[in-house]
Amino acid sequence: MDRILIRGGNRLSGKLPISGAKNAALTLMPCALLTDEPLTLRNLPRLADVDGFGHLLNQLGASTAIEGTRPEEFGRVMTIRTGQLTSTEAPYDIVRKMRASILVLGPILARAGEARVSLPGGCAIGNRPIDLHLKALEAIGAELEMSAGYVTARAPGGRLAGGRYRFPVVSVGATENVVMAAVTAKGSSRIENAAREPEIVDLCRCLVAMGAQIDGIGTETLEIEGVARLHGATYAVMPDRIEAGSYACAAAITGGSLELTGIDAESMGATLSALADAGVLVELKKNAVCVTAQGPLQPLTLTTAPFPGFATDMQAQFMAMLCKADGASVLTETIFENRYMHVPELARMGADITVSGRTAVVRGVERLVGAPVMATDLRASMSLILAGLAADGETAVSRVYHLDRGYERLEEKLSAVGADIERVSDG
Repeated sequence: MDRILIRGGNRLSGKLPISGAKNAALTLMPCALLTDEPLTLRNLPRLADVDGFGHLLNQLGASTAIEGTRPEEFGRVMTIRTGQLTSTEAPYDIVRKMRASILVLGPILARAGEARVSLPGGCAIGNRPIDLHLKALEAIGAELEMSAGYVTARAPGGRLAGGRYRFPVVSVGATENVVMAAVTAKGSSRIENAAREPEIVDLCRCLVAMGAQIDGIGTETLEIEGVARLHGATYAVMPDRIEAGSYACAAAITGGSLELTGIDAESMGATLSALADAGVLVELKKNAVCVTAQGPLQPLTLTTAPFPGFATDMQAQFMAMLCKADGASVLTETIFENRYMHVPELARMGADITVSGRTAVVRGVERLVGAPVMATDLRASMSLILAGLAADGETAVSRVYHLDRGYERLEEKLSAVGADIERVSDG
C-alpha cells in the first residue's frame, strides 16, 4: 500500500496548474447516458473516481475512449458513447465504492424508463441518505420501490411526466439527479430551492449544449422544458475550486506564494474571502489567482454552508492551516455530522483542537511535528498533507487512496513548487 512522505518546512513558491473538477466530472459523465451520440469531455482529471465512474458506465453499455495526451500533461479528453443501454442496473460492488454512482439513477430512468441502482457508499463523513433524490424523482413522475439494498425506479409509459418539487433543504446530488431526469420528460419541471453550486451550473450548461432547455441556471429555481431527445456535444469540465482552495491553504501554511493557474475565481468567493480574512494576500488575474502569505495567519470563525457559503469540502484544509494561526479559531460544520475525523490525526502532529458536537475550536500552535498519520476521507487526507508541509521533520500519510480519488498527481504538483514530498510503496 502506498504512503506519502513529506519532509516539512519548505516555503512553496511558483505556478501550480489546477485540474478539472472532480465533483463536476462525476456529474457530467452520466450525461452520456441520456443520448446515443458521443459526449466528449475535455479537461477531465486523472483520478481514481473518474476511472471508477468510467467503469460503471461501461457496465451499463457505454464505450469510453481516451485521446492520447502526453504523460506530463494534466487532465485528459474522454469521449463517451452510449449507443444503447445494455443494462439498467448499477450493482452494489461498484456503487458501494463511490457515492457519486447514485447519479446514474436519473439518466438511466430518463433514457430507459426504468432503473435499478444500489444504495451508495463513498467517504464515511456522515449520514447522507438519498431520500431527497427519490422524493424529487417521484415528484416528476417516477414510481419507486426499495428492496434488498436497491432502489428501483420506473417511468409509467416509459417516459417521465415532469412536475414540480421544492427541496426542504439544499441537496447538490439530488438536484443533479432530478435535473438529468427532467430534461427529457414529456412536460415541464420546476425545481425550487435547488443547489446553486458551480458544479450544478456546469451540469446545466453541458445539458444545454446537448439540447436541453433549462432556465434559471445559477439560481435556486430551475425551469426545465422536457425535450424528446438530446444530442452529443463537446464540453470542458470546469476547474476544481476545491483543489485550488487546498493549494491556496498550502501557500498560506508554508509562508509561501503560489500562482494558481487555469482557475475560475468566481467559483471560489467564500474561500478567497476567508483567506483574505486570515491575513493572506489574494490577487486576481485572468484565469489565475495569486496567494501569498504575509505575516502571521489570523484566526477565523467559519461556518460551512451551501454555495455561495463556505464549502464543507474546504473545512478540513482550513482547519489544518489554522493550526498555525496566531490565536483561536472556531469552525462549525453544518453539512455533515461526522466530518472531524482528521482531528485526532492532526493532534498527533501537535495540533490543539477541541471538538464539541459540530463545533471545533482550533488554537494555533508555534510548531507542528511530523508523525505517522492515517487518512480517513478525501478532504481529511489533504488536511494531513497541509500539516505535513508545515511540520518539523517527516510526516508519513497512509491510506492515500483517498487522495487519489480527488487530487490529480498531487506529489508532482507540490514537488514542482518546492515541497519535499514523495510517494513510496510498502510492496
